[in-house]
Amino acid sequence: MIQHLALIMDGNRRWAKKRALMPWLGHRQGVQSVEMVINYCLDKHIRYVSLYTFSLENFKRSDREVDYLFALIKEAKNKIQKFIDNNVQVRFIGDKDKIPLDTRAVCEEIEQQTQHGIALQCNFLMCYGGQQEIIQAAQTLVAQGSDITEQSFTRALWLGDIPGPDLIIRTGGVKRLSNFLLFQSAYAEIRFLDCLWPDITQDILHQTVLDGIDAHKNVGK
Repeated sequence: MIQHLALIMDGNRRWAKKRALMPWLGHRQGVQSVEMVINYCLDKHIRYVSLYTFSLENFKRSDREVDYLFALIKEAKNKIQKFIDNNVQVRFIGDKDKIPLDTRAVCEEIEQQTQHGIALQCNFLMCYGGQQEIIQAAQTLVAQGSDITEQSFTRALWLGDIPGPDLIIRTGGVKRLSNFLLFQSAYAEIRFLDCLWPDITQDILHQTVLDGIDAHKNVGK
């Protein structure tokens, strides 16, 4: 299988709209898809999974929706024992200064209590933007007076201590990266799915992963 799977979880609000529900209720439904992906990665021995959970652009949404999204993140505290039992390390990646203090405290608690998990590292990209990640890496190296090389730059990124994604999957029918892992995606296979995030199934996910593996094997042939 692959080492690092990354997902852009698009379509929650459209899923809710199709059912005449308030848009933020689609995010709650999407949590079930997150749990499915984590279980899939554990079953297939995928070492890293990165989930685009809250982009910096999401702050442009209504206050009610933004508050609901952060409330969902805080509910992850209820999953700590499950993460520990399954040997999952949870990390929150992004500009943590922009995360509300109460939510940030929960994120830090989850990170601390799951830090020894070695079966799977699950990265929730929160208040994240790929351009912003690149800028902060450059600023860090300049402030340190370090030479800027591909290796030093990679290490200075928010996700610089793990391999780049082998496969990026975006649901929702939109065909763009939307500021997601811009530096790390240089050699990643990318797949765009028409299904909305709450509608993705394990079968769809597995077939997409297999397609990505096959395509990667055939590069250069």
